Amino acid sequence: MHAIVRGRVQGVGFRASTVFEARSLGLRGWVKNLPDGNVEVLAIGDDAAVGALGAWLRQGPRGARVTGVSLDEPAASPVHEQLAGFTIR
Repeated sequence: MHAIVRGRVQGVGFRASTVFEARSLGLRGWVKNLPDGNVEVLAIGDDAAVGALGAWLRQGPRGARVTGVSLDEPAASPVHEQLAGFTIR
């Protein structure tokens, strides 16, 4: 899953909370802040776990105010297969 999360999502612990959620679901990937104030997420793993993270992104941690989430399937890439764990970029 590739996601762009919009709203008040920077400066509220969104990335660290996303890492916690993703790791608890056994996902691989990363999360990063974007210059426009949004947060970008790439998550790879079991479909149910990816879906659970997608649902969580719509709420985010306490202090966040998510106004929108764009979700799509990233194109398959050998780089994605090499991802280990879930990190902040």
